[in-house]
Amino acid sequence: MQRPPITKYQPYQQIPLSNRCWPDQIIDKAPIWCSVDLRDGNQALAIPMNVEEKLEYFKLLTQIGFKQIEVGFPSASDTEYEFTRRLIEENCIPDDVYIQVLVQAREHLIRKTFESLQGAPRAIVHLYNSTSPIQRKVTFGLTREEIKDIAIQGTALVKELTEKHEGTEILFQYSPESFSDTEIEYSLEVCEAVLHTWEATPEHPIILNLPATVEVAPPNVHADQIEWFCRNMKSRQAAIISLHTHNDQGCGTAATMLGLMAGADRVEGTLFGNGERTGNLDIVTVALNLYAQGVNPDLDFSDLPAVRSIYERITRMEVPERHPYAGDLVFTAFSGSHQDAIKKGMDRRSGYTNQQAQPLWEVPYLLIDPRDIGRNYKAIIRINSQSGKGGVAYVLAEEYGLELPKTMHPEVGEIINQHADALQRELTPQEIYGAFQRIYLENNTPLELVSEDVHRASERGERAEYRCVAEVVYQNEPLTIEGTGNGPINAFVHALEKAGWKNFHLTDFRQHAIGGGSATDSAAYVQLTNENGRAFYGCGIDSNIETAGLKALVSAYNRLQLQE
Repeated sequence: MQRPPITKYQPYQQIPLSNRCWPDQIIDKAPIWCSVDLRDGNQALAIPMNVEEKLEYFKLLTQIGFKQIEVGFPSASDTEYEFTRRLIEENCIPDDVYIQVLVQAREHLIRKTFESLQGAPRAIVHLYNSTSPIQRKVTFGLTREEIKDIAIQGTALVKELTEKHEGTEILFQYSPESFSDTEIEYSLEVCEAVLHTWEATPEHPIILNLPATVEVAPPNVHADQIEWFCRNMKSRQAAIISLHTHNDQGCGTAATMLGLMAGADRVEGTLFGNGERTGNLDIVTVALNLYAQGVNPDLDFSDLPAVRSIYERITRMEVPERHPYAGDLVFTAFSGSHQDAIKKGMDRRSGYTNQQAQPLWEVPYLLIDPRDIGRNYKAIIRINSQSGKGGVAYVLAEEYGLELPKTMHPEVGEIINQHADALQRELTPQEIYGAFQRIYLENNTPLELVSEDVHRASERGERAEYRCVAEVVYQNEPLTIEGTGNGPINAFVHALEKAGWKNFHLTDFRQHAIGGGSATDSAAYVQLTNENGRAFYGCGIDSNIETAGLKALVSAYNRLQLQE
């Protein structure tokens, strides 16, 4: 890096915009979306799509709901031309979809492009030429007037060929390439010359696409550019203002959303931001950002994992784990405090099954309901040494149906976190349950319950008396113990007391069914407190609800004895 003073680079140019309005605007409807996956995205792939892959991808885009799809650069290669022809000749284009074709402002390329559109029901011809100072100086060596003349002549030819082209509804789009790095007054001058040549009207508008071909300034400057352009146009109603941002400074999404606030009508981009260098705008992110604000995005991402799967297979690109909405980890919490808050939020919603009847989404740390985009709740909470009691309880509840008492959460959380810390990695749900099973369900030392007979012995007023006869192994010695009480648990506690083994107080007992149906198991939880006030939980699972309770008491008893 150059040491200060830095003379190799210069700051971005400010836009002369007073009393800007865009900061006070909100986006309350979806823009016109145009996918450029098959052209801008495809040209950035190490292995570009073949015709069959492009056909499959085109079908995916139409299923998502795109009504405008840039299908390629048919004058640039035989593959691009063949693909355009296949779409038309095999009737692959839905009745309400416009295919868009890109072409430089050069006569032979424009004529070739119109040949590729023969028989198309609807099409957008997208003409472009570079306008920025660096392009004028380095690439073309042309003056401002010469560059503007290229745009005018190209537009005139497109207009002439459009009027001769029968059977196709043709819309016209013009892009001053590198708009983001072009003098704003000159961009408007070129675009208005094109608009005038095309003779656009409010009834038959032109699409003026203003691309941030290279992102050279913060999103607020991009918004200033768009608002200045819209304010100063002589015929604003005769144009659809379109955005096409890239992500060179990591702000493509923000630039697009601020550009919409500044008055743009249309957005070009790709799924998951595929594109040259750091990529194009990610339409998935912007569309779901709108959805998260209660705005219908007019695109269907209700099965986002399936969209991602097709994208990754065809493009051979991978969606990063932290990618908004689609990444593997974006709905996942490892932090204990996050897990606890998420669990509380999810517990509040657990009674709602009808999607439309559900109240406002209020789950801490989760921007939207993962189910809305085809994700499930299983990966929301994942456990490592940084995780908390709520996260462990959530995994045991979601995966195994164990609704631990809240006062049991810290105890179980500490045990599982110690296990994760020892392994120095994340635990799977199976490993979490395995550790829980070893500590709470399979601990038979010093007391093991072999069998039990619990029955109602007599009635005492309004309360029944139960008798428990249990076959146990205590410190490796088989024994029979018995006792009575006002319930199975009390009777078993009495049996332990008669045997001289009771050194605890029973302080909590809960139970619930696991799952549903007649063949379901029951889970029971018992808390015992020793003479020093330390509390220990136990858990028991059995098809017989009474047996589950006795197993839970034995589990807690053994954990307490191990700490003595």
